[in-house]
Amino acid sequence: MIPEWRLRYALPDASSPIVHPFPDLGRTVSIHWPIIRRCLLSPRRVAVVDDQRTYRAIDLLIAACHVADRLRVTSTSPTVALMLPTSGAFPIAALACWMLGRTVVPLNYLLKPDDIRYLLDDCGADTVVTVQPMLDFVHGAPDKAAGPSPIFTSVNLVRLEDIDFRAVPDARWPAAAAPSDLAVLLYTSGTSGRPKAVMLTHSSLGANIDQIRRWIDFTRRDVLLGVLPQFHSFGLTVLTLLPLTLGCKVIFTARFVPTKIVRLMRQHRPTAFIAIPSMYNALLHVKDAAPDDFASLRFAVSGGEPLPDAVFAAFRDRFRVTINEGYGLTETSPVTNWCRPHEFRPHSVGRPLPGVVERIVDLHTDRDLPPGRDGEVRIAGPNVMQGYFNHPEMTAAAFDPRGFFRTGDIGRFDLDGHLYITGRLKEMLIIAGENVFPREIEEVLNLHPSVKDSGVVGVQDPLRGELPLAFVELKEDPATGKPYPFDEAELLRWCRQNIAGYKVPREIRAVDALPRNPVGKVLRRELKQMAASAPAAPRP
Repeated sequence: MIPEWRLRYALPDASSPIVHPFPDLGRTVSIHWPIIRRCLLSPRRVAVVDDQRTYRAIDLLIAACHVADRLRVTSTSPTVALMLPTSGAFPIAALACWMLGRTVVPLNYLLKPDDIRYLLDDCGADTVVTVQPMLDFVHGAPDKAAGPSPIFTSVNLVRLEDIDFRAVPDARWPAAAAPSDLAVLLYTSGTSGRPKAVMLTHSSLGANIDQIRRWIDFTRRDVLLGVLPQFHSFGLTVLTLLPLTLGCKVIFTARFVPTKIVRLMRQHRPTAFIAIPSMYNALLHVKDAAPDDFASLRFAVSGGEPLPDAVFAAFRDRFRVTINEGYGLTETSPVTNWCRPHEFRPHSVGRPLPGVVERIVDLHTDRDLPPGRDGEVRIAGPNVMQGYFNHPEMTAAAFDPRGFFRTGDIGRFDLDGHLYITGRLKEMLIIAGENVFPREIEEVLNLHPSVKDSGVVGVQDPLRGELPLAFVELKEDPATGKPYPFDEAELLRWCRQNIAGYKVPREIRAVDALPRNPVGKVLRRELKQMAASAPAAPRP
């Protein structure tokens, strides 16, 4: 008998066009009309709670009309940049932009000023919607005495605190949007070079929201706790657009502070918490956290990067919560796989969502691989991006001849269609002629009692070719309140006991903190620079 997943996600042969199992996905007028409709149907319900206030649905809608009034005067460009903390302010500003038919460009305020300037130049926005604390944070606040900011000299600034939200906004009929119209330019985190803008249409975002809705039985009684920044694809789609579209309540907090997250869990009893592995790891260090604090959760989901076994086991043992993993990329709006609680399998990111078609492709022959074989994960579906803004060559290279997006991730399917992500193509090491992925070594290091987290990169050896070099961040010793002492010899012995000899790191170095991007992913590019700045010591 053919497994049910193969009937739903059957892969076409090389000569066949892609046929999506759910062709109606993504046929939406716009991303904002369903949100507006939901606000009008239940205007008095609490839609958003953030660090500053509580918003009813009608509050969001009226505030968006006010911001649209201001933008109509200050902005003529097709794009409008938003630089806002994780809060109810972001959906207000985004709705205002879409009401006017503009494309939203969320700015990563954790970037350096020069990089923010680059994003503004690249997207062509003539206006930035922001708040004064954000301007202060990026050192770009205009000083009335000193003149305009060097970052924002060529754009208009719309500060939300300068708008009188008590007045009556102009009546307006929100703009419609064709499925192919750009809704968002979402810049990638730039782990390798300058960030590039992913073009997400109203159709692709709407499709992804519908895919998640079909896959996960969210209801209006659900409460989501949002800690990921809204300039991040998961923070935008899953923790902002999804709850506003479905009518769920969402709790936002601008900064990830572990003790505060636990307090919010106790106060609001969320049913869904979506975070990255380093956040789950940090919650384990909240001393007064208890299983009851997390008892309301129906879904505890980890995404962004693989969840270490040590974090998974510790969270389950201490809080009685099983963390399920999901998978997606900015280029896929972002969710493509979500391991549902009743389908839990260790290390699995779940089966593909409705309408998502995935292939595992041999790295050398480009042929589809059967279950159990590792290859590149390639994805097609209505949620996949339109391309990279202003980069047609890069866009063309991102898709294979059959129209599948090349993820650059290595993975495999099991016999039931569950996907396992095992590495990153660009991070793959070739050691003694064998393919080795850093995660294999990191998983072993992270299980050592003294290691909090680790990162592995390849370094060149004149005699033996590429060799693994590991960096470790050490845990705090409960007895002393200080990090455990670093013992490289012990960690190397640990590795030799648990992985093949050729995978054992050439050297292990301790660091105070691993370099990470704004959403917590370890930056291997910086680890490579650290390795190059202090070459490995010669060994006999």
